[in-house]
Amino acid sequence: MVTRARPAAGGGRILGVPPERLGRWLDGVADRHGSFDRVASDADGAVQVTCADTTTVTLRAPFGWQPGPAVLSSFTAAARQSHRAAVLLVRRGRWAVGVFDGADLVVSKVDARQVQGRTAAGGWSQQRFARRRGHQTDAVVTAAADTAARVLLPHIADVVALFTGGDRGLVDDVLADPRLRTLAALRREPPLEVGEPTKVVLLATPEQFRAVRVHIVEPDDRR
Repeated sequence: MVTRARPAAGGGRILGVPPERLGRWLDGVADRHGSFDRVASDADGAVQVTCADTTTVTLRAPFGWQPGPAVLSSFTAAARQSHRAAVLLVRRGRWAVGVFDGADLVVSKVDARQVQGRTAAGGWSQQRFARRRGHQTDAVVTAAADTAARVLLPHIADVVALFTGGDRGLVDDVLADPRLRTLAALRREPPLEVGEPTKVVLLATPEQFRAVRVHIVEPDDRR
């Protein structure tokens, strides 16, 4: 499913297109905006398409690729290739990790640990609560790092990218664990947009991390 478009800095909009639908999506762009007058790849691997009505489309693949003689065809073919990727999702009290081969889940673990909610008490009670909550959060980070090390590291030789989501501060804390240094080096941006790290949410992450990132700017966007 094509992700919902959102405004892009500097104009136009950004969306994600599943690699299997990229060809049909580009056909739709040509139908609406005319033939592709120019197709070129940048040094950073992005493909820029200029349509007859001056609409520009910039495509970025989630994984590396090598441009061929027919740039758009080689990009589309490369986007469809399966890659092994790791996913780490962390929110306060819950975390999920997994390794995917393309869109297929190879191995995963979802876990939780209680973290107290907020309290209305003040004074000493509030300070004691804050310390307890801090200790519980530290325990979540430690447990999530343990899970990531146990589940993800055995596959690190084949993993080409790490995609993360949830509470960025907690994710950063988990990846600061020295055991996860090689995994952290594979981290990709932008972060995944996810809710609570459940198995269902984990299974849906390939819809985001496999999508081709598209920035489209139409003539009206420049006025």
